[in-house]
Amino acid sequence: MSAAGRSGRTWGWHRLDDDWAARIVAAAGIRPGELVLDIGAGEGALTGPLLRAGARVIAVELHARRARVLRQRFPGATVINADAAELRLPGRPFRVVANPPFSITAALLALLMARDSKLAAADLVLQRAVVREYLSRGAVPGRFRTAAGLALPRRAFQPRPRVDCAVLAIRRRR
Repeated sequence: MSAAGRSGRTWGWHRLDDDWAARIVAAAGIRPGELVLDIGAGEGALTGPLLRAGARVIAVELHARRARVLRQRFPGATVINADAAELRLPGRPFRVVANPPFSITAALLALLMARDSKLAAADLVLQRAVVREYLSRGAVPGRFRTAAGLALPRRAFQPRPRVDCAVLAIRRRR
C-alpha cells in the first residue's frame, strides 16, 4: 500500500495533544537559537512550541502529506520529508525533542547516541516500558546520562495508544 493510503493506526501515528506538547518543550528547557530536531514531526504538535521557544527547528516527517502541512504551517522550520532511519545528523551540536514512531525507537536511539553523533540532549516520547528499560540498563556509559521525564496519559494522544508513554531525557555528560 502506498504511504498516502495508510491510516494513522497503520502508520503507528498518534497525534500529540497541543497542551502536552507545550509541556514537553517547556520541560526540555530549549533556549533561543538551539538547533533542535523534531523527528516524526507529524503535523507539528512539537514544532510549534519549539519555534515559539526560539529554536532553529528541523522537522523530519516520513509521510508526504504531513510534511506538506508542516511546510505550510511552519515556514520558519526546515522540513525534511525522509525516513528517520536514514537521517544524516547535523555535524554540529544539536538537540532532539520528538514523538517518534515507536517502531523506530531502537534504531533511533542507536543513531542518536552513536560515537560520532553531536547530540547534546534529547527528550523523546516513548513507550513507558522502553523508558524503564533504558533507565535500568543505562545509556552509553560515560557519554550520556538518562532520566525519566514527564509521564503522559493515553489521553494525551489521538488516537489513544495501547501503551503508556513517558519522556526519556538523554543528556551528554560534560
